[in-house]
Formats: sequence, structure tokens, C-alpha cells
Amino acid sequence: MVLSATFMSLFDVFVVNVAAPSVQHDLHASSATLELIVAAYSFTYAAGLVTGARLGDLVGRRRMFVVGLGLFAAASFLCGTAPTSAALIAGRLAQGLGAAAMVPQVLAMLTVGFPPAERPRAFSLFGATVGLGTVSGQVLGGVLLHLNILGLGWRPIFLVNVPIGIAAIVAAYRLLPESRARSADRLDPLGVVLLSTGIGAITAPLVLGRSQHWPVWTWASFLAGALLVTTFLWWERRLGEQGGHPLLPLGLFRHRAFNVGLLVNLGFFSFFGSVLLTLTVFLQEGVHDSPLTAGLTFAPLGVAFAASSLAGRRLQARWGTNVITAGTAIALLGIIGLTLVVSEAGLSASAIELSPVLVLIGIGSGLVVPLIVAGVLQSVPGTSAGAASGVLTTTQQFSITLGISAVGTLFFARLASAGMVAAMQAGLLADLGLVGLALVMTLLLPRPPAAVGVPQGAPAGAES
Repeated sequence: MVLSATFMSLFDVFVVNVAAPSVQHDLHASSATLELIVAAYSFTYAAGLVTGARLGDLVGRRRMFVVGLGLFAAASFLCGTAPTSAALIAGRLAQGLGAAAMVPQVLAMLTVGFPPAERPRAFSLFGATVGLGTVSGQVLGGVLLHLNILGLGWRPIFLVNVPIGIAAIVAAYRLLPESRARSADRLDPLGVVLLSTGIGAITAPLVLGRSQHWPVWTWASFLAGALLVTTFLWWERRLGEQGGHPLLPLGLFRHRAFNVGLLVNLGFFSFFGSVLLTLTVFLQEGVHDSPLTAGLTFAPLGVAFAASSLAGRRLQARWGTNVITAGTAIALLGIIGLTLVVSEAGLSASAIELSPVLVLIGIGSGLVVPLIVAGVLQSVPGTSAGAASGVLTTTQQFSITLGISAVGTLFFARLASAGMVAAMQAGLLADLGLVGLALVMTLLLPRPPAAVGVPQGAPAGAES
């Protein structure tokens, strides 16, 4: 039930890419407007995650989880019934805010709500949900468009969230205990403004800059965002030294495993976001697959991701964090294989040829994601679970956006000058670099051969 929030939040990151042509045609949207429809969700989602996590610490994680679910479900209904592009953009902005409120609570509740012996299984299920949610945006998006339920076209991709959200709210009230951080008794309003506007200023040009050919405002926005985030860090340190209650405890970054884990997430999620975009474009515009066929091509990746996520905890019990390194290496092999298939088969590439290498990518990803998430969260005291989950989910969402923007810019530049196969090769070469970075970072992780369990320095029951 808790993991439904993770599924829906990731589903809605990617499903709009599949439905974009239908949305544009139905609402008579310009290319610039369509880009805003796609980007609006990521903008508010990334900007609000740390604040959402802190509010969970302050007012209660179950309460924020339910509030976020309610907002997300209501916004999904608004998106699904939007009569105009402006209404759809407003709905997407509200969806992002709902996701920012509910998603950080998931990891925090998994960390403090399960006994040490059950946490590995909980994080394995979380990893499987990440894989299924991410790939389902491609697969189910294509299926829903193909079915054209009640003649509604693209609208069910949003409306499907409504009954799931309502059911999750009812279950949350009945089944979830309330929890909050004992040390959290007030919010840092200046920190909220500085961090949210800073992340927003950095995210906006990432999602809009490529199609606008990086005008002056994008670079000004990057600079303004960097200055705002720097000011935020200065303010948080000052507030902490004065005995205040910072939005983000900077002590989190004293933990080596936390910092290295964030860097692994940066490389890995940047690759994952970019490869889903470039391969979708390759299949639909190069191979000329239908949205349904292109979506189903990703199914082996999703199944392999989910299966290896569930198996990863048993492997880690014996091999420790070496499993994360091995998973990253397997994903790297999958990218190399995908590059070879694209180079050899070109625009005749079939799902049968692509499936084995996508399975490799899925297996590697499933071994990395749940274990690195658990490793990041276990590296900090249990009282910081909310803040740590906010930083982690912000890193993941920002990385997906960064990968789509950076690799997408390279991909579409090569597409215009050298054609689809060359563009795909360039994108995959960039993905090799991102996963290679993640692989190097995994070598810096602590290597105790123990399964994920109690956070270091945080005995069970550190929070109420």
C-alpha cells in the first residue's frame, strides 16, 4: 500500500512521453506548451521533496503521506479531465507537489517502521516497485493508449491514479501507525524558500533548455539556482550553529556511505532516465513501432528489474556491497550489448534482438537500486531518516531530469546531423560514461559483508 505512492510517482514521470503526441493533437497544443505539460511535474516534484520530507518529520509521516496521496489523486483527476492545455499544466504542477509530499514518507516509514530483520525484504520490495513503476510508464502507457478506453484516448493514463490513490488513503488510515522525528518541532521557512527556488531554478532550464536551444535565460537560471543553493547551505550551517532547527541537517554529509551512495544514484538514475527517453524515440520514430509495441519492448527490463530486486537482499547477505558493484557492472554490460545491437541491426532492430540486453540492464538495475537506497539510509542516524529520504529522492528525481536533458541534447543534436542510429550510439556512449562513473563510485562504498538492517548509530526504536 505504501509502495503504491512510489509506483504512481515514477509512472507519471515517464508515461506522458508515450502519450505526448496524442495530448498535443487532442488539446491543439504547440510544441512549447507540450514541453511545459511534460516538464511541470518534474519541476514541482524535485523542488518540494526535501520540504516534504521535513514536514513528515514535523507533523507526522502518515499524515503527510495521506495529504500527498490526496493531492496527487485530485491532481490526476484534474489532468484526466483537463479541457485545455493550461488546465493540464496546472494539474501536472499539483501532481508534482503531491508526489513531493508523499514519496519521502515512503522511505522514512520503511526505515523506522520495520524491525531490523524485516528491512531487507522491505527495501527489496521498494526496489521492485521502482523498476515496475519506471518501466510501466512505457508499457502501460502504450497499452492504455492502444485500448482507448471509452474513447477517452490519453486521459486514462492520469485517471488510473484516482482509484489507486483513494484505496491507498483508506488503507493508510487503517493500517499505518503515525511516526515523526522527536527532534523536529518547527519548520525553517527561509530554508524552504531558498532550497525550493534554488532547485526550481536549476530544474527549469534542464527540462526546457534543450528544445529552446539554450537561450540566455537558461544560463542565468542555472547561475541563480547555484547562488540560491549556496546561500541555503550557508543559512543551514548558521542556523545549526545557533541551535536552531535547519530544514536539512548538514551532519548528514559527514557520512561517507551517504555521500558515495548519492553519487552512485546520480550516475545510475541519470542513465536510467536518459536510456528510457532515447530508446523510446528510437523505437517509435526510427524503427516505427507503435506506442504499444515500443512499450512492450521494455517489459523484459521491468520483469528482470523486479526479480533481481527481490533476489538482491539474499545475495547481499553473503557478499555485502560487492553486490552493488556487480549489479552496476552487469548494467554496464547491458549498455554495451545494446550499443552493439543498435549498431548491427540499425533501424531493423526487433524486440527479440533487444530483449536479452534489456534483461541484462534490468538485472543490474534491480541489484543496484534497492541496495544503494538502503545503504544510503542505513548510513545515517534513525532520527535523520526523513531528511535523508528527502535528499535521496531529490537526488534521484534531479538525476533523471539531468540525464534526460544532457543525454537528450546530445541525442537530438546527432539526430539532426547524422541520423537516428548515430544519435542512439551517441546517447548510449554517454550512458556508458554515467554508469562507468557509478561503477567507480561503488568501489568507494564500505564493504561489510552484512545485509541491510539497522541504521548505523540508530538502534531500533530510535523514533516513535
